[in-house]
Amino acid sequence: MALAPPAPVAPPQPPAPPKVEVPPPAPPSKSPESNLADDPIIKGLNDKLRENPDDGPALYRRGQVYASKGAYDLAIKDFNNSLRLNPKDVEAYNNRCWARTVIGDLQAALKDCNEALRLRPNFVDALDSRGLVNLKSGQTKNAIADFDAALKINPRLTSSLYGRGLAKKRNGSVSEGDLDIANAKAMDPNIVKEFADYGVQ
Repeated sequence: MALAPPAPVAPPQPPAPPKVEVPPPAPPSKSPESNLADDPIIKGLNDKLRENPDDGPALYRRGQVYASKGAYDLAIKDFNNSLRLNPKDVEAYNNRCWARTVIGDLQAALKDCNEALRLRPNFVDALDSRGLVNLKSGQTKNAIADFDAALKINPRLTSSLYGRGLAKKRNGSVSEGDLDIANAKAMDPNIVKEFADYGVQ
C-alpha cells in the first residue's frame, strides 16, 4: 500500500510587528517671556502698562519681578525705561547695576552703581552691588572697601559679609575670609547658592 504524501507545511509567518503607540506631538514650548506673562504680578503690571506705557513705578516694579525670576535682559529693559522717565531714580540705577553684574556687563554695571552712589552717598544697597561688580571684575581691594562700607552701615548684610569673605580669600587673607564666609553662611545658608547663581564662587 503506497504512503500518502505528507501534507504541505505552511511556511512560518513572520511575527507581527509590535504595535507602536505614537504619542501626539508635544505642544510648542512656551518662551520664557510667555511663561513670565502667566505670573499674576507680571500680568497685573502688564495690564497697567498697556493703559499707560509711561507708568514709571510699574516699569520699575516689573523690572524687579523679572530680575527676581532670572529674566535679567527684560529687567534691564524695564529699568532703562524707568530711568528714561526718572533719571534720578537711585533704586533703578542700583537694580540695573546688579542685573548687569549678574549677566557679566561689568563696565556698564559699575557706571550704574557709581551713579547711584553719586545721587545717594552711602546707599548701602549700591555699595553692596558695587562690591559684587568689583569682586567679579577681580578688583578685590575695591570689593573689600565697598563691602566694608556696606557692613559699617548694616553689619548683618549677609551678601556683603560673604562677598567680603571671598574677596579677602582671593586677596590672600584666607583665615579672615573663611571667618566672614562662615558667619554669612550661619546667617543665611542659601548665600553660597545665591552667589553661584551670580557667577561667583
